[in-house]
Amino acid sequence: MKNSSLLRTLFWCVDIGFIIYWLITFFKLIPAEYLYNDYSNPLLVDWNWSFFTLDIAVSFTGLMSLRLQKQKKANWQRWALVSLTLTFCSGLQAISFWVLRTDFDPTWWTPNLFLMIYPLFFISNLLKT
Repeated sequence: MKNSSLLRTLFWCVDIGFIIYWLITFFKLIPAEYLYNDYSNPLLVDWNWSFFTLDIAVSFTGLMSLRLQKQKKANWQRWALVSLTLTFCSGLQAISFWVLRTDFDPTWWTPNLFLMIYPLFFISNLLKT
């Protein structure tokens, strides 16, 4: 697959980034000025944590893909496709929520738009192989 080195780099950044984000969130290390509106609302806290399973699934499948690719196993592409699809879904869910709330904050929109858009550049190549 062409661009596999770029995909590897993005997987490392996104997958490790999700793990770091959830550790930071768990330990409540995000400075208050970077929190989204109504962050202390228990319903929104639950909404945020509802992404935990999805985001960890992204990290697991992406890191598994990298491991299999390193071992030169062909099924790394299946794992990569699942990871990219889940990544797109994670970004889409967050952006959909902010749209429904009519809440535009570039601090939260930018990473979630990235999560939605970057997989689109790789999914079609993976489907062809």
